[in-house]
Amino acid sequence: MEATRLALDLAVTIRHDGHGGVADDLADTAGLATWVRDHATALDCAEDGPPTADQALLTAVRELRAAVRSLFARAVRPSPPSPADAHRLLPEDQALARLNAAAARVPTAPRLLWEPDAPPVLRDLPLGSPPAADRLTAALARAALAFLAGPDRERLRACPAPRCVRYFVKDHARQEWCKPSCGNRARVARHHARHHRAEGD
Repeated sequence: MEATRLALDLAVTIRHDGHGGVADDLADTAGLATWVRDHATALDCAEDGPPTADQALLTAVRELRAAVRSLFARAVRPSPPSPADAHRLLPEDQALARLNAAAARVPTAPRLLWEPDAPPVLRDLPLGSPPAADRLTAALARAALAFLAGPDRERLRACPAPRCVRYFVKDHARQEWCKPSCGNRARVARHHARHHRAEGD
């Protein structure tokens, strides 16, 4: 589940901006620094602190995100992909190669963690002392690979609400949108469309 959450959180750093456009939470290094700080534990950088959010790391994370969103578009077929990048998806073989290469950059080994008063947790942790930026990108890539190869992929959807560009994992059979506000927007759009059709008749 942690891999699912991390992969989705990366993908939805591209989102509807509330004004009919698309916002990018990773538009600059400040946005990246905030996002990494919020996900430090899942990115294997909680103990040593997050890497410096410089331009090179921003480019690497944005390239991983492009690969993830391209493979998410494949996963939701035959439904349409998110309109945010439907016109500029990476070729699937390039997206796969990008994720696999990033995941392989930092070798890992299973390690059992067992805190007092908590159940044991098995995690794959990096071997040696790889650079923090490599640890971060490898952790993102491994999360995306685990999600795409796991059972949650079958529940992945592109939100069909007007102007929404998010992907989400469908939590229950009746869920149609990524969040309630998208459902409200979709219902309002349908109401307006019916109203205009009635006026036209």
